[in-house]
Amino acid sequence: MEKQHNLSKNQKIIFDLIDKSHEPLKAYSILFNVQKKGINAPLQVYRALDKLVEIGKIHKIESRNAFIACQNSSCQISKATAFSICESCEKVSEISNTKLSKYLLNFTDEAGMKYSKYNLEFFGLCKKCKSKE
Repeated sequence: MEKQHNLSKNQKIIFDLIDKSHEPLKAYSILFNVQKKGINAPLQVYRALDKLVEIGKIHKIESRNAFIACQNSSCQISKATAFSICESCEKVSEISNTKLSKYLLNFTDEAGMKYSKYNLEFFGLCKKCKSKE
C-alpha cells in the first residue's frame, strides 16, 4: 500500500505541475509556472522540492538539475533511483529492476564502502530514436 503523506499547499501545487509534465522540470521553470498560484520565492519552491524528493514523490535527475514525478507506484525509496535518458529526444524513464536493486543494495566497493544512497543515470537511445537511425 502506498504511503500517503499530507502535502502542504505549496508541495501539492508543485507536485501536480511535475506530475503533469511530460519532461523533467528545472526549479526556475517550476517557479515561473507556479507564480500565478501565489508561490513567488525560489526558497518556497526549493523547500517543497526537497520535501517531495525526501518522501519519494519526485526524483531529481542530477545531470539535468531537473525533477520528475516518481513513475513507480511501489517506489518508496528516495535514496535509490535509476533512470534511462535518451541522448537524442531526452526522454527520461525511471528504471524499476529488482535484479539491479538487489545488486546495488548489497554492493560494496573495493575499499569496503557500503552505500546508503544512489542516483544512477544511464544514457543511450530509446526504441523510438533507435528506429530512426
